[in-house]
Amino acid sequence: MKVKDLLKMINSKFNIVLYEPEIPQNTGNIVRLCACTGAHLYLVGKLGFSLSDKYLKRAGLDYWESASISRYDSFDELKNEFKNSTFYYLTTKSKNIYTKKEFKEGDFFVFGPETRGIPETILNANKEHSITIPMKEGQRSLNLSNSVAIVIYEAVRQNG
Repeated sequence: MKVKDLLKMINSKFNIVLYEPEIPQNTGNIVRLCACTGAHLYLVGKLGFSLSDKYLKRAGLDYWESASISRYDSFDELKNEFKNSTFYYLTTKSKNIYTKKEFKEGDFFVFGPETRGIPETILNANKEHSITIPMKEGQRSLNLSNSVAIVIYEAVRQNG
């Protein structure tokens, strides 16, 4: 693949939603990922840290100015604003493997809090759009920022 083709892929626009994130370092890493991929980051609901947290800032380094970030008080508020968009919900409670879906620019990828995941009410209402990253049986879950990176780069790859 040529460098110019790779750069064109990286300019694709996707949306990452962190619903009630708890660990500032994960969010900081995801800010950096968004700056590097052109994805828009939505921070939704109650955050488990302050946006001025030193660990959050340190993990995001100087990428904060390059990242596109929005803050929403509730998930319903976000969904209502983007009614015509496709939302995918990342969970360990689905059998739908993320690589089997066809992503398009403008899609939203929703990730839940590190210790609880996306609430069952949201997952149950969106089973066809709930997706998972396969992993070895008996393990709870991958790190949040790793999961976001895996999925966003699959979406970028598909749309290259």
